[in-house]
Amino acid sequence: MRFQKSTLSALSLAALMAWPVGVRADNPVRNAELSARLFEAAVDLQDPMLAVAAARLRKSVLARRVDIEPQKDGPAPEDPRYDRMMSWQDMIATALQLAPNDATIAQLAEDVKFAGTKGVTAGEVYSITTIRAGGTDTYPAMTYTGGEYADVYVEGAESSADLNVFVKDAQGRLVCSDTDISAIAYCGWRPAASEGFTVVVTNKGGVPTSYSLITN
Repeated sequence: MRFQKSTLSALSLAALMAWPVGVRADNPVRNAELSARLFEAAVDLQDPMLAVAAARLRKSVLARRVDIEPQKDGPAPEDPRYDRMMSWQDMIATALQLAPNDATIAQLAEDVKFAGTKGVTAGEVYSITTIRAGGTDTYPAMTYTGGEYADVYVEGAESSADLNVFVKDAQGRLVCSDTDISAIAYCGWRPAASEGFTVVVTNKGGVPTSYSLITN
């Protein structure tokens, strides 16, 4: 049964690693999502090797923090415990906890710690806010360049949260969405022309959460 679960997870992760058409392989926004999904699988399977892989990928996410305050449909919960995205250091710590006496994992963890990164900020930014259970956050229109791949990613601090993301163009038409049941959501699209797009984040879960939003 354990083998079957691991095999299915490996197949699912392989599907996740297939890049959408037009996305560069070193896309920090996409890497943020993939590293989170790898880490989820690592925790689910208690697999330290996957946690190390997630950490290596998360290390390439070099977006800079900015304050982008969304319009909220109700009072925002306070969560002073969460003031940053999950880091590659957090993922490495989990890997070591899963295999405390494993010399191979320890060496791989050291490799990640001292490895350089090819990631660049290239305009990617992230912000952090909180959202109530059942809440909706609507971000002010952000301009994306026509013809260039655009993406947005949200990552909740509470794994039991159910965060969804929707992107609408200047006419209010839905151009992209991710509504799966999880605390993370990714949306990518290619604008036909440079214009402002509105990002909407909803929390369909029964718990409030802090979350990071990353976009290019």
